[in-house]
Amino acid sequence: MAWMKEKTDPKNAPVSSEEGAGESGLEANVRAEDGDDVIAFVGKGVEFKGVISYNGTVRIEGQLDGEIHTEGILLVGEDAVITAKVSVGTIVSKGKISGDIVAKEKVRLLSPAILNGSVKAPMLSMEEGVLFNGNIEMARADVHELPREAVVRAVNSPVSNIKRVSGYG
Repeated sequence: MAWMKEKTDPKNAPVSSEEGAGESGLEANVRAEDGDDVIAFVGKGVEFKGVISYNGTVRIEGQLDGEIHTEGILLVGEDAVITAKVSVGTIVSKGKISGDIVAKEKVRLLSPAILNGSVKAPMLSMEEGVLFNGNIEMARADVHELPREAVVRAVNSPVSNIKRVSGYG
């Protein structure tokens, strides 16, 4: 089962069987978001220990123990087992992940994904059937607090054009 079977326009991607529809949908979403092809692949049955750093899109179907760092996309296949600290732009997972995830853009968990660990991301989507055990912190990168002085001045500043009514008549 390959996620990246052939290049097609996501708007015109055919939907065939239920199984193929999920994978085609994933392919279309990844291409629509990033437009990159998979640049590296850790296949089913492959065990990797260490640190992976890359730019672009990487797909993991095997076992990985260590760390993953990228500004790009990480695709985690249904048979994948990852025990790692993950720092990515976007992650789309159908596999098992044990460890903390920090995503700059979003985390997508597709059934039957299992995630044991914390998530820090501005967006999270989770399909029915996903198992998530952990904590989540969601904050937009573009949200800024006003300095306390500005808030105090705004609250204490005089308000004009307000009529005061006394009594309830």
